[in-house]
Amino acid sequence: MTTESTRIKVWDLPTRIFHWSLALSFLGAYITSEGERMRAIHVMFGYTVLGLVAFRIMWGLIGTHHARFASFITGPAKIKSYLQSLLRRAPEHHVGHNPAGALAIVVLLLLGISTPALGLLAYNDIGPEWIGDVHQIVANGMMAMVAVHLAGVVVSSFLHRENLARAMLTGYKLGATSEGIGGTRRIIGILLLLAVIGFWVGYGWTNPGVLQAATQQATGQTDGDDD
Repeated sequence: MTTESTRIKVWDLPTRIFHWSLALSFLGAYITSEGERMRAIHVMFGYTVLGLVAFRIMWGLIGTHHARFASFITGPAKIKSYLQSLLRRAPEHHVGHNPAGALAIVVLLLLGISTPALGLLAYNDIGPEWIGDVHQIVANGMMAMVAVHLAGVVVSSFLHRENLARAMLTGYKLGATSEGIGGTRRIIGILLLLAVIGFWVGYGWTNPGVLQAATQQATGQTDGDDD
């Protein structure tokens, strides 16, 4: 029988940096989506989301064990079995992503590609006018999926009696020693974080509208461009 009382490393630093950077970037893009005043910041966050998702797809192929798609993507039968175990209040234990969480991750990655891609097409006036409307619909769908994901984290944390959000912060969960990961690829996580921060600084430097919008937001100023 698997021992689940040992504190083991499950989530490497690149996965954790990706997770929280994506959450911040998507939230930033969502709350700056209305009006022209914050458009530059909105576009910056959109580029960031697209870049982060591209990294996660790559990391899902070559990252540490629990970060790889092969370790958690499964079929409908296992998803159904896991959800039934939740209803019985006897949840199946998964050290990495559980089957329901894995499905949410795949959907979020797909939305994380399509949302900014559609937004960039609309921003650059490429394609028909309705692309902008589709972009808003898909973005709202992604926000709804985020809400479902958060609800799932809360429910799973309660039923599994483990803090899943804290685990994504620290990287540690309870499990058998053999299920822990070895090298945590810390340098890659640091480089990812520096890439995100560097992109924001560089984008703000070359696009004065970012700094102007941030300053106006901080001081509560408005301009005539807002709808």
